[in-house]
Amino acid sequence: MEPIHILKIIGSLALLMYGMKVMSESLQKMAGSQLRHVLGAMTTNRVSGVLTGMFTTVAVQSSTATTVMTVSFVNAGLLTLVQAISVIMGANIGTTLTAWIMSAGFSFNIVDFVWPTFFIGIILIYSKKRKLIGDFMFGLSFMFLGLGTLRQTGIDMDLGHNQHILQFLSNFDPESFLTTILFLIIGSVLTLMVQSSAAIMAITMILCSSGVLPIYQGVALVLGENIGTTVTSNLAALTANTPARRAAMAHMVFNVFGVIWVLCIFKPFINLVSGWVGFDVDMTKADPNFLANTAKLSFVLAAFHTTFNVSNTLILIWFIPQLEKLVSWIIKPKENKEDEDFRLRFIQVGIMRTPELSVLEAQKEIGSFGERIQRMFSMVRSLLGDMDDKKFVEVYSRIEKYEGISDNMEIEIAKYLDQVSVAHLSDDTKGKIRAMLREISEIESIGDSCFNMARTIKRKREGKEDFTEQQYEHIHQMFELTDDALTQMNYLFAHDKQHLDVNRSFNIENEINNFRNQLKTQNISDINNHLYTYGIGTMYMDIIQECEKLGDYVVNVVEARMGTRKQEA
Repeated sequence: MEPIHILKIIGSLALLMYGMKVMSESLQKMAGSQLRHVLGAMTTNRVSGVLTGMFTTVAVQSSTATTVMTVSFVNAGLLTLVQAISVIMGANIGTTLTAWIMSAGFSFNIVDFVWPTFFIGIILIYSKKRKLIGDFMFGLSFMFLGLGTLRQTGIDMDLGHNQHILQFLSNFDPESFLTTILFLIIGSVLTLMVQSSAAIMAITMILCSSGVLPIYQGVALVLGENIGTTVTSNLAALTANTPARRAAMAHMVFNVFGVIWVLCIFKPFINLVSGWVGFDVDMTKADPNFLANTAKLSFVLAAFHTTFNVSNTLILIWFIPQLEKLVSWIIKPKENKEDEDFRLRFIQVGIMRTPELSVLEAQKEIGSFGERIQRMFSMVRSLLGDMDDKKFVEVYSRIEKYEGISDNMEIEIAKYLDQVSVAHLSDDTKGKIRAMLREISEIESIGDSCFNMARTIKRKREGKEDFTEQQYEHIHQMFELTDDALTQMNYLFAHDKQHLDVNRSFNIENEINNFRNQLKTQNISDINNHLYTYGIGTMYMDIIQECEKLGDYVVNVVEARMGTRKQEA
């Protein structure tokens, strides 16, 4: 085997993988948020879930993208695990289209069609409106160029007469079940190493169609690819939350179950599929039609891949609730530590994702950030209640810890959004990221205000003087208004902004401002009338002023979230 041939194989596989990546990303960008709406709206039952997963994967040419999107939806509470399992089943069927595209690429010289597609693609790339179509055509061309080069290299190498390869394969008994298991493991390991089942499928097709690899060993490699690709998603989900890990595990259980039952009826199943394609499994090399027969092998592999996934789905679709119970038993929930521990709930690291998904996850994380800040404010309110010194110190320490969490969450979400912004984004997505950066900055400022109030209350407690009953009443009234503002802010995070009215938030802020002005005037009058000292009046107004500042930060968050500005009176 000449070094140039090895380099050509490596290079053509790289072209193939890069082409699929570009093609998939451009399709996802073209589909945009519509994909999310389809996934959310069309998974009402298990059959529609399977169809949704299948068509989404066909549309974006990436089962990984569909699976990751589905996992994100489970994470965000938009899909149940049962719905997610049905979508993942559909994604397994949808991804088999790639094998059919490859088999077409191996059946004739597809490179001839690549060059004009490149030319049209580059024209479209320089046209702003049709740039994504140009990207898609470039990706498709790279993929077919890689396939065509791989096919031609296989022909040039004359693998069917290569003594080294033939001698290596002669060590394995093609009739042995152990050989099938060995090739299944090889397929899994190779897929895990290359991180692309499509690349290993292409190698399998070139080995089979050149007559080197018997059909049964080729199919064993394909089965191995099915398991290998699920190991990748499980490794990626190790750092994710429980629903994400369960969805990834369901993907693995689905494929492993399929491999087990196919191995039980291995040869009859392959012979059945071969019969549909018109491939003769018993033909020997001595037969003059041997080469024409082996040329059909790429189609046999594609047909097997589709039949295997469709059959497996038809069997397991009736057992989705049981599959959910099994993965829930395998993946136990992570120990639910006290919420004071800093952790991101929705943003997952390690899983391949698209800008559209990343923006969705970041928005969910910001919603979680808002809920934490409101809990922090509730703790501040409790400091004014009746509690002993030990309890006061405990609550104050929790508030201090929440202030640190607030700083960390702002930094981590901002870092994540910064990574997302490196990708080629639409103007709409860029606008969303700018708005979210403003949201997290303002929410962190709310955390600062809460901590400032806690410090003022602590300072008052350490002094000799106390607030009057009227001051306590006014502070509680202001706290009630401030809590209403935070509740409304979190309501806006939890609902689709198209159907929301921001005036409620603006009205609460006006109430806070007016109440602050009223109390400010009254405070000066009360100090002059010697109802309380200037020192206690200052601490009292510090809390009131901090609530008013907090209200301003809430309005800033609402404006960023809704893309509107408050009309000044």
